[in-house]
Amino acid sequence: MPSVNVLLVSPDPRSRELTALAVRSIERALGVQIRFTAAKNGELGIRAALRDRPDAVVADEIASRAGAFALTKALRGDADPYRGVVVILLDRKHDAWLASWSGADAWFVKPVDPFELADRVLELVTEKESA
Repeated sequence: MPSVNVLLVSPDPRSRELTALAVRSIERALGVQIRFTAAKNGELGIRAALRDRPDAVVADEIASRAGAFALTKALRGDADPYRGVVVILLDRKHDAWLASWSGADAWFVKPVDPFELADRVLELVTEKESA
């Protein structure tokens, strides 16, 4: 694996930046460079994920027509399903069932512990790579 590609989906540039910092911390453990792309909303995220097929998508749950749940459901239900890792960042713990229903591999309630996020992304990417 020469690099790991991660798509960050959030309308908030600061949130994308902080998420990237957390996930970048796994570069040494993987022994590869992490490359990031970004999308400002779920609709753009769906298009980018289906086009580019990143290794992981980390999506901020946003109140829009295509938030993280809709994004994940669309990716998993596509004619050529996205099989990479999807992690959702939740605003409320009560939305965990929606994350599970949508097909997300993992979810965290904000504020997210950056070490837990990095560890889980590392674990999931490694599992998918070895499968």
